Amino acid sequence: MNLIDGKATAAHILENLMTEITQLSHRPGLSVILIGNNPASQAYVNAKIKACNKIGIYSELITLPETVSEDYLLEKIESLNQDKNIHGILVQLPLPRHISTNKVIEAISYQKDVDGFHPINMGRLAKGLPALIPCTPKGIQELLKFYNIETEGKHCVIVGRSNIVGMPMSVMMMQNMPFANATVTVCHSKTKNIEQYTRQADILIAAVGSPKKITGDMVKEGCVVIDVGINRVQNGEKYQLVGDVDFESVAPKTTYITPVPGGVGPMTIAMLMKNTVEAAKMINNLL
Repeated sequence: MNLIDGKATAAHILENLMTEITQLSHRPGLSVILIGNNPASQAYVNAKIKACNKIGIYSELITLPETVSEDYLLEKIESLNQDKNIHGILVQLPLPRHISTNKVIEAISYQKDVDGFHPINMGRLAKGLPALIPCTPKGIQELLKFYNIETEGKHCVIVGRSNIVGMPMSVMMMQNMPFANATVTVCHSKTKNIEQYTRQADILIAAVGSPKKITGDMVKEGCVVIDVGINRVQNGEKYQLVGDVDFESVAPKTTYITPVPGGVGPMTIAMLMKNTVEAAKMINNLL
């Protein structure tokens, strides 16, 4: 079993981006909008701003109250669309119930959509055209590349079909390109006998949001396991972070596995930085 170190891989990518940024004529700029005071969202946003500061991306954090109107938020996004110093716009999800997530995502210029959620970016991804790709799937593919994990002709089973991870990941893994070209199966909450699919996986990507859902008896010997889940569970009086994979029972059967924390999480932030730099280059016609 080899541990895939997402933290070290992300640090390597950020170091390369730092060098790239110093050579650009325009400093990339990222605007992050945080609504309300959800502690998890605040922690994610702080990590993103910290990464920007570390590698030289200009960043601004816009905090809005939980009660902000949808119209006000959409106006704010439009002003950022027009701001030439801002190349990436990120609205931290989830949003309050009175605000439409789809409306907000579609309001962001697809050229500044560094989360990669805009329908135009999703459509371009599906067609194999240049696009800003959702950060977590992009980070997973970078890990496969960094560790030179063979994917061509392999059976990749993805557990989870969200627009953020499962769906774009399935599209990426089946494309005719390096570190893809896999045969892809997508399982989800309505899949019956899920273990009959997971046991076939050469590469298993767990993105279901359920603590320790994947257990040792659900995987085959020699598989590669990528654990996307970050679940906060109570352990006595304390809380701990666990993945969607029961690491203790699964790890001994794998050739490669990501830990939680320290696996996919750091890569997601690194890819947000990479998308911001790519957006700045596209907007300034440097690609």
